[in-house]
Amino acid sequence: MGFEFSSESLPTSFNFKEASERIFNSWIEAGYFHGDPDSEKPHFSIVIPPPNVTGALHLGHALNNTLQDVLARMKRMQGFETLWMPGTDHAGIATQAVVERRLKEEENKTRHDLGREALVERIWDWKGQYEKRIISQLKQLGSSCDWQRTRFTLDEICARAVRTTFYDLFKKKYIYRGKRLVNWDTFLQTAVSDDEVFHAVVQGHFWHFRYPVVDPLQGEPTHVTVATTRPETMLGDTAVAVHPDPERALEKTRVELEVKLQDATAGEKEQIQEQLDALEQRKQEILPGLIKLRDMALAGRKLMLPLMNREILLVADEWAKPEMGSGCVKITPAHDPNDYEVGQRCGLEKINILRPDGTLNVNAGDYQGLTIKESRKRVVEDLERLGLIDQIEDREIDLAHSDRSKTPIEPYLADQWFVRMQELAQSAMDAVEDERVQIFPERYRKGYLDWLGEKRDWPVSRQLWWGHQIPIWSYACQNQADLDARLATLEADTDIQLGAAAYQVELTAELNEQSRVVGDDAGETFAVIHICINDENGDLEDKFSAAGFVREDDVLDTWFSSALWPHSTLGWPEQTSELAKFYPTSTLITSRDIITLWVARMVLMGLNNMGEVPFREVFIHPKILDGYGETMSKSKGNGVDPLDVIDKFGPDALRFGLAYLTTETQDVRMPVQFECPHCGTLMDQTKKNRELPRVTCQQCGQEFRTQWARKEDDLALPSGPVVSERFEVARNFCTKLWNASRFTLLNLSGYEAAPVTDDHLAFEDRWLLSRLSSVTKEVTDKLEHYGYADAARAIYDFAWDEFCSFYIEMTKSRMQDEEAKPIAQRVTAYALDQLLRLLHPMIPFVTEEVWGLLSQIAPQRGLTQLRNATESIMLATWPEVDEQRIDPVIEHQFSLFQDVLRAIREIRSRQNIAPKQEVEFSVACSDEIVELLKPMDGYFQSMANAHSVAWGQGIEPPVNSANVRVDAIEVFVDLKNFIDVEVEIERNEKLLQKLQGQIQGKQKKLANENFVARAPEEVVHREREGLAKLEEEVLSVTKSLETLRSQT
Repeated sequence: MGFEFSSESLPTSFNFKEASERIFNSWIEAGYFHGDPDSEKPHFSIVIPPPNVTGALHLGHALNNTLQDVLARMKRMQGFETLWMPGTDHAGIATQAVVERRLKEEENKTRHDLGREALVERIWDWKGQYEKRIISQLKQLGSSCDWQRTRFTLDEICARAVRTTFYDLFKKKYIYRGKRLVNWDTFLQTAVSDDEVFHAVVQGHFWHFRYPVVDPLQGEPTHVTVATTRPETMLGDTAVAVHPDPERALEKTRVELEVKLQDATAGEKEQIQEQLDALEQRKQEILPGLIKLRDMALAGRKLMLPLMNREILLVADEWAKPEMGSGCVKITPAHDPNDYEVGQRCGLEKINILRPDGTLNVNAGDYQGLTIKESRKRVVEDLERLGLIDQIEDREIDLAHSDRSKTPIEPYLADQWFVRMQELAQSAMDAVEDERVQIFPERYRKGYLDWLGEKRDWPVSRQLWWGHQIPIWSYACQNQADLDARLATLEADTDIQLGAAAYQVELTAELNEQSRVVGDDAGETFAVIHICINDENGDLEDKFSAAGFVREDDVLDTWFSSALWPHSTLGWPEQTSELAKFYPTSTLITSRDIITLWVARMVLMGLNNMGEVPFREVFIHPKILDGYGETMSKSKGNGVDPLDVIDKFGPDALRFGLAYLTTETQDVRMPVQFECPHCGTLMDQTKKNRELPRVTCQQCGQEFRTQWARKEDDLALPSGPVVSERFEVARNFCTKLWNASRFTLLNLSGYEAAPVTDDHLAFEDRWLLSRLSSVTKEVTDKLEHYGYADAARAIYDFAWDEFCSFYIEMTKSRMQDEEAKPIAQRVTAYALDQLLRLLHPMIPFVTEEVWGLLSQIAPQRGLTQLRNATESIMLATWPEVDEQRIDPVIEHQFSLFQDVLRAIREIRSRQNIAPKQEVEFSVACSDEIVELLKPMDGYFQSMANAHSVAWGQGIEPPVNSANVRVDAIEVFVDLKNFIDVEVEIERNEKLLQKLQGQIQGKQKKLANENFVARAPEEVVHREREGLAKLEEEVLSVTKSLETLRSQT
């Protein structure tokens, strides 16, 4: 007798807390994650979008890395030499902000108190501590990265790639320094990109105040009214704008509103008509004054800027909107992006009134030294004292904030280093348009192409100390003679001639004159020579420093190093074996938030440095929202912590739950709940209770605290974690798999491997093997095309319903029959083997554990060809599709059988009929369906203790019966011994009411002309089909009710 398990030797549940770490460490020790550059296998490679080094695993990380890992594991099983390159991002702004805050809170010091070298040393210590945390958490998730190759965007390999790239772009004149309006973070005192800005609605005010007209003529206004949400910026105003043709602009608005009115719904028409009426009133009351101001602007008239007593221009520009407010707008070119554009068009001065720390500079006159908040208050008070404030409105304001420090953004005119994007952007656009890079879902191509199509130069300098310090040394020339002398020296320099360094000239005085910059940032020098040194070279750096050249303080934008990630991590600029084998990588998986931050920039940098795209495909996965459609966030209290899910349900449940919801939609909603720490009950989280410090459980009545607990008595309560039922469903699936596997293992006693010919297969064997091949085909195809949710649902349905609930149940009797047992064992062992392989990429831990147990009792498995089980499932091959086993007829036959069996079981459950009590049933269906179902009659007896009495068309249902309709089949169970007529009448009445409500909803939708005209044809057709089915069900339920009522 061979090896066998007993109920005592097999655990009743999978202990993921003990097993996960053990299994993962065994994979690491065996080197299963290592990608071999010398392998002759075809390659599959993917680079991890590097998480911030200071970060902790959040649900977005968990989703992104689960999806990558699913592909990496599948590709290894398919025979690809797979490299999943891991690493972390130094996250310049975010990391420095964390350390600076800690420095302030714990030591009451700023970075300037410490100095650059000491602060950077502190940040490296922080990195050493927190990088281990995020990597450890990724390992808990089961990420099968090649951890031996972990990269960091500031390590020596990546740093060399950054410097080589910067030098190349500088030498090509693709990098330059210029003065631009940037998003300024006053807390961190650095510029941030548009992609690092978020908008939040805050309560604020709209101040209306008047500027006096200088020497008004008869018939001209004495004042011009403007409005702003930022009164302090008026100190830097250089003009007020009025539209050059206000009459035409108002007429254009009227035409647009008329068009909207024609297409509007009844509810919208009233509001649009009110807008049209208001517009007509403006024409009568305001338009004449705007025409007068336009003429004054064209005549070069001026206004007096209050408080500063400085004359400013009245200009004509289309940025002014005659349909809004007074029709005039104040222009502050140095502190508003739209005003900056007006300043460029109208040749206005750009007066900067801010210092980097957000206090006002000398250009603000008497307000110098005040903070923004202080100056706002003083400006308003002084304008009120002068009688120049007309009105103050309360208003909700859409305010830009830095995503790094969470402080409001200040538009700020500053010297920045830029990458010239014209040619680089075009190359990246071409790569997507000619499909060298394919983006999935395809709708995201537009955002990628639109952003690159703007070809806006990329600001890459950050006023930080943590990051890649820009390798530029600069010298300020005071005049032309100084410049000429320096250039002559540089042209004769051997190092520059040999390509070790390169230089550019920035004509500062000329640029300032062209830009008409006034104030602190204007600069007094004639020109600046910038030298870029190619490699780390202390002697060369010392030589230029001794000649008066000063190293640039700024560091490079984090996204500059991230853009090089697909090739820098493989060793570029060295021509490594990894680079030769694994570049270009196969795919990039990321979220839509960083299509521009990562995807576009990786493509253009890959093309510039490698002459080849960095990846062939990009998959943009959905964003997870809560049940109310809001972004999950710890600050809102609606975020599910993946580490809590791992701790409670295990990593497999987290991974499967995430894969199951990864559809092609832009966002997916995940309703969240509080879990009561006292009784384990799940309570739906609402917008109200998620903000409370304590919540009362609706089940047990006891209280628990939330993340908002601050008071001592609240903090004393146990915590109620935020969870989602989605992961409990996934946990139940893993449990079902374990239980079915355990049952199988217990029934494999005496297993002997041998080939199985088709003529020895039972009917249910042929069905299972057909379904297994069909599901293998579907899962493989879906995963190859990023259809994670479809793949997860297909394998879930097969594993739960067909293998566990039906096939295992059907083979129980054969497992007790010594003659039938060997074939049943071999087919079951083979099916479980193939199922584990299909599931492994999504739930790696439990499949590895079951694989090991199965290999003990069935070390050889197969049907036509026997194979020895591999030591680990990670070494197993991906299941192959056996097309010859796919039998559509038998699959359809079993599908119908399952429908009828479920209907019988549903009626049993509904009527509380004990399993031991036999029931009689009849099936109303077509003759074709009878032919398919009749041969399976015996299975209804063995699996539902149900005996059939009638099949076919025109059957008369029993007088006392319960029914369930499934498409073209109606199942009747005779309830003569079980029925409660009154209860059944009540159930059918409720069902009829529900069906009638659904019918009304569909009828209303189909009666909507807009829906029928605008919805896709297949959607309208589906709605009409659904209505027809509902109407058929109503007839059936009505008939049942008539029969039941006749018995009362």
